[in-house]
Amino acid sequence: MKILVINPGSTSTKMAVYDDEQPILLRNISHSAEELAQYGDVTEQHELRKQLVLDELHAADIPVAFDAVIGRGGLVKPLAGGVYEINDLMLQDTLNGCAMHNHACNLGCLIAHDIAKDIPGCRAFIADPGVVDELSPLARISGSPLMPRICIWHALNQRAIARRYARGIGREYEDLNLIICHLGGGISVAAHEHGRAIDANNALDGEGPFSPERAGSLPAADLIRLCFSGKYNEKQLLKRIAGKAGLNAHLGTNDMREILQRIADGDEHARLIVEAMLYHVAKNIAAEAAVLCGNIDAILLTGGMAHSDYIVGELRRRVGFLAPVYCFPGENEMEALALNALAVLQGTREAKVYE
Repeated sequence: MKILVINPGSTSTKMAVYDDEQPILLRNISHSAEELAQYGDVTEQHELRKQLVLDELHAADIPVAFDAVIGRGGLVKPLAGGVYEINDLMLQDTLNGCAMHNHACNLGCLIAHDIAKDIPGCRAFIADPGVVDELSPLARISGSPLMPRICIWHALNQRAIARRYARGIGREYEDLNLIICHLGGGISVAAHEHGRAIDANNALDGEGPFSPERAGSLPAADLIRLCFSGKYNEKQLLKRIAGKAGLNAHLGTNDMREILQRIADGDEHARLIVEAMLYHVAKNIAAEAAVLCGNIDAILLTGGMAHSDYIVGELRRRVGFLAPVYCFPGENEMEALALNALAVLQGTREAKVYE
């Protein structure tokens, strides 16, 4: 089976071609700020990005003939985890503002659909988008009926890591209780109970630990007062929640390699801020232990920051008493998308209907 994988991000579009489980092309197409500045809305970029993907295929002498095209899922309506066949309603919701946030991942289904529709017999999918919502009824309730809890998290990578860990120990994901923490520009922590993420934070909008780019949970009354202080408009404040927040706000950069080098060079302020971030990450992991009533098979760490022995070591020191801690550095989104599409094509997983 030939599968084209498309994963749009804010400053790049990752693409891959798989022959069954084997990648035969991997590319990361970078987009400069100047290149994207001409577009008023992220969804307007999809023709540009689609053409760049097609150009890479042409340059690699790979025919545009696939059994499936799968894109990173967008931030549309909350839905159960799984693989979804792209349909008109999904396209409509993405284009007409149902998507809760104007994020580049919304381009995934648009580009996948556009390429697949011109290939006879080709199917178009998304899988495990960031709005996967399998929260338990208790997890949905906040202290205000006006603001029930929602989750926006790294569902695709977390579930892929969960399945990889399960395969490695000869078990099924659906048989395990896991706490998984994705350590990236945003940090998401989720409790996985027998194949469902029954609790997860809103890692984009301000819940959970702060991260390299995001503020995490903030004192609610202080935030309200700041909103009415006259110092910031809505757009500026939203940036203070996601973008110019977290390590970026404290240290002037979201580049963990630079920050870790500063710590190695003796920058004690940088050490204090990073250790505070890890302190809050550990607290959130421990909170998910309560969700699972202490019945935890393993704690899994993943994402870009999991490459750092210092970061992993500090988290293991704080939460290792709860359960064994295993590390899966980096993001496995391209492989996860390809394997999800392949499972549907081979009939071992059924594509769901977006409705």
